[in-house]
Amino acid sequence: MIGLVVASLVGSTATVAAEPVRPPDLVITDRGPVRGVVQDDFRLFQGIPFAEPPVGELRWRAPRPAPRWTEPLDATAPRRPCAQPSSGGFPPVVNEDCLYLNVTTPTTRGHDRLPVMVWLHGGGFLNGTGAGFDARKLAVEGGVVLVTTNYRLGALGFLAHPELTGERPGIQSGNYGLEDQRAALRWVRGNAGAFGGDPHNVTVFGESAGGGSICAHLTSPAAAGLFHRAVSQSFSCAIPLVTGQQAEADGIAFAARAGCADLPCLRTKPAGDLLAAWTGGGLVIGGREQPLQPAEALRTDRFHHVPLLLGNNLDERRHFVGLQFDATGRPVPADQYGPLLRALYGPAAEHILQRYPLSRFATPSIALATVQTDAGFAVSTCDHLTSYRLATARPRPVPVYAYQFVDRTAPPLVDVPDFDEGAAHTVELPFLFPNLFGPPLNPQQQQLSTTMVKYWTNFAHHANPNGPHLPQWPRFRSSDDVLALGLGPAGIRPIDIAEASNCAFWESLPTA
Repeated sequence: MIGLVVASLVGSTATVAAEPVRPPDLVITDRGPVRGVVQDDFRLFQGIPFAEPPVGELRWRAPRPAPRWTEPLDATAPRRPCAQPSSGGFPPVVNEDCLYLNVTTPTTRGHDRLPVMVWLHGGGFLNGTGAGFDARKLAVEGGVVLVTTNYRLGALGFLAHPELTGERPGIQSGNYGLEDQRAALRWVRGNAGAFGGDPHNVTVFGESAGGGSICAHLTSPAAAGLFHRAVSQSFSCAIPLVTGQQAEADGIAFAARAGCADLPCLRTKPAGDLLAAWTGGGLVIGGREQPLQPAEALRTDRFHHVPLLLGNNLDERRHFVGLQFDATGRPVPADQYGPLLRALYGPAAEHILQRYPLSRFATPSIALATVQTDAGFAVSTCDHLTSYRLATARPRPVPVYAYQFVDRTAPPLVDVPDFDEGAAHTVELPFLFPNLFGPPLNPQQQQLSTTMVKYWTNFAHHANPNGPHLPQWPRFRSSDDVLALGLGPAGIRPIDIAEASNCAFWESLPTA
């Protein structure tokens, strides 16, 4: 369809031909045109390259801009995930050509550009893919442009090694996955407008490892200007990350397991061999891109001053305890509860046993999970409370909205027989991304899902989750300003998580 612009000039009329109106499934990006899928209420563009494939000599190098193209790129199907081991019944993936992202938009909008939300998936920096998250509900009901992205994982995304650090003086090796995420955010800055989004209103959000990535970007000078609000789900910015020295020592040991004495050897190893040799790792502190531990950066006011929405789940550690013990057919024995606590907490264990006696809990596994949820791990409630306090106690405090997801009937990521997962790690995700896992949500859960989508997208629109017909979400100033997200009319309410999780007790322990 060709439109005409008619301009009236003094005494005459001039007609100027406008650009052709493009079909809604075609978008012109800064690298070339992409053609996606249009449905009644949303548009979806999948598998858009935001960086050159990090293969061959580009393995363990900073992401480079994707090559340009001229013909419309088929963006109607997702690309393969980044290399990762088998998980959840899925076979391992050895693909390294994986730096692609996906964009979901509403089909209709007003004249104003929409907020952009960029999702960083979890998976322990080891598994996951952006294409696995159905963003339609957030995009359509929330009126946002939603981007999900891949990033390099495991050894290919988070290997630190002295030779790698030597290639880029002043930059600590080991955070290639983080660099991929920043490359995706730079792509958003350059291309959001073409999809109807506002590049000056970008919310970055993520869960678990994705939430940890948020903490890193929040405190990285390299991420300055790439986002304007941040949401971290189920990862505390108070948790120390591995130092460059330790990560490089781990990297040398990894190389030996892979049968290599130097970096050129590692660059020629098949991805499958690297997956087999990798024993785990994640974010690395050091160098000018990640100079400080997140907690230290928050404490000393050296972080990006953007509004924050932060939270965790009521029973985070039940997921991990259930998988470690009950899913293997060996629930925590009653007579091992005390020894396990002593192994984890040393001299503090006797105090913990008094505060968390086995008689209070349905099973020893749930008792152990409750102890671990309240304090001591990246997803712990009291560590989250520390994050909120750090972010709000600075000379220039930022707005913080804190939540705890409390629906103990939510579908679990892994259904362990005869084990009550409760409101465990990850179970809030299907409330934002429908049908991600588990059975469909029941009507009450659907209502909570709709409310959560409104909160998250209101935050993207206005830097404040509140809006019409929603229970009031207080701005965080003290531990009783945390919003419980549960079922029914009384399920969404402020709670005091410090009291519920015995945070004063944990803070009083010399070692825990």
